[in-house]
Amino acid sequence: MPDSLVTVAYIAASALFILSLSGLSNQETARRGNLYGIIGMVLALVATAAGPAMGTSAASFGMLAGAVVPGALIGAVLASRVAMTSMPELVAVLHSFVGLAAVLVGFGSYMGPQTPGMSALELKIHEVEIFVGVFIGAITFTGSVVAFGKLRGSISGKPLMLPARHLLNLGMLGGCVVLGWQFMGAGHGATGGVPGGLTPLLIMTAVASVIGVHLVAAIGGADMPVVVSMLNSYSGWAASAAGFMLSNDLLIITGALVGSSGAILSYIMCRAMNRSFISVILGGFGTEGGSTSSAQKPQGEVKATSVDETVEALREAGSVVIIPGYGMAVAQAQHSLSEVIKILRSKGKNVRFAIHPVAGRLPGHMNVLLAEANVPYDIVLEMDEINADFPDTDFSWVIGANDIVNPSAQDDPASPIAGMPVLECWKAGRCVVMKRSMASGYAGVDNPLFYKPNTEMLFGDAKKVIDEILGKLRG
Repeated sequence: MPDSLVTVAYIAASALFILSLSGLSNQETARRGNLYGIIGMVLALVATAAGPAMGTSAASFGMLAGAVVPGALIGAVLASRVAMTSMPELVAVLHSFVGLAAVLVGFGSYMGPQTPGMSALELKIHEVEIFVGVFIGAITFTGSVVAFGKLRGSISGKPLMLPARHLLNLGMLGGCVVLGWQFMGAGHGATGGVPGGLTPLLIMTAVASVIGVHLVAAIGGADMPVVVSMLNSYSGWAASAAGFMLSNDLLIITGALVGSSGAILSYIMCRAMNRSFISVILGGFGTEGGSTSSAQKPQGEVKATSVDETVEALREAGSVVIIPGYGMAVAQAQHSLSEVIKILRSKGKNVRFAIHPVAGRLPGHMNVLLAEANVPYDIVLEMDEINADFPDTDFSWVIGANDIVNPSAQDDPASPIAGMPVLECWKAGRCVVMKRSMASGYAGVDNPLFYKPNTEMLFGDAKKVIDEILGKLRG
């Protein structure tokens, strides 16, 4: 395939990727957005494989097939088997692969022969591309591995608060800048023996890897959805840097799209939590030990309710707002809940869902679960759209959510989540909270909601309890 056709194919793939992002911004068009992305990626792969850069030798195509086919099979098997509750971990692992790929591309580009005809200025620019690409890739790789461990529960969700951690980060960053200066002055490529710049490049990779570990380890559990989004942005910039190193225009464009969209999503989520992006990066919620101040300890008596009483309350309520959280995802209760919603709506009740921007462990986690259960899109509302309606709501139903419905965010200035906008479910006429126990949420913060006069606790596994509610409503 000549260069002109490859360029046309890359432009078409870039347009499809842009259409894909546009489609993914809305639930109704998300399926179409995914299709655009798949078509664009297939087109990009075919154009790259058939382009002049691959050559025409059988060995080249054999190497490509040896990488693409096993990778595609492994990816397909993993994607088909992963549960929705494990999707955040899968996303974190995929981000780590992108970071590692950028590191390997950087080393390969540096160790390989110099491109013929490059001027001294072009060579220096290429060295900057290599150094920056490896730096971003190393941070993305190790940070994503730590995020995977936190999301999976193998690493504690509590933030790692080392003494003078900010100075430590600045010191490591400054060290990388010095190493970059040494790298730039050591020459490029392998001309026999070990390149002079390899040592500072290796040391910088190790330091950047430590930075990635420390940055994510210092972020509290409640901020993990933002971390996943942030790492998505990092992986995009790492891919874009790899595109510069490989002189691949499509990889540059695609990486920039992913990087910028991830950064925008992170900003939106931080704004929804009343947090600055920098404060999340430097250390998130839970930095004070994960408990409310002694003056604001929850007080009162917990009132437990039963399935029968909850069913009766649902039958009497004219308006119901449901707030799903990670507990619903773990129990995989969305399908049974969807059937409950159908029955309530058939009886003329106004049933809606209230979705907090950071509910779950991944941006849009609850939206995907509800869409999977065929819940109508028009009754799934964002926090800003529905929060003012709680005073006029008869029944608010919290299913497996905790931090996103915590009144201490508004009432207790000493709380680790102070200032975070929350769903004000306690303002409804009656509030039922479904949980397995009285344990605190992912941020480790006590929740005064459980002690409110109009709040009742319905303990048990969300799937089993909702199945019981469904059976009684059908009866």
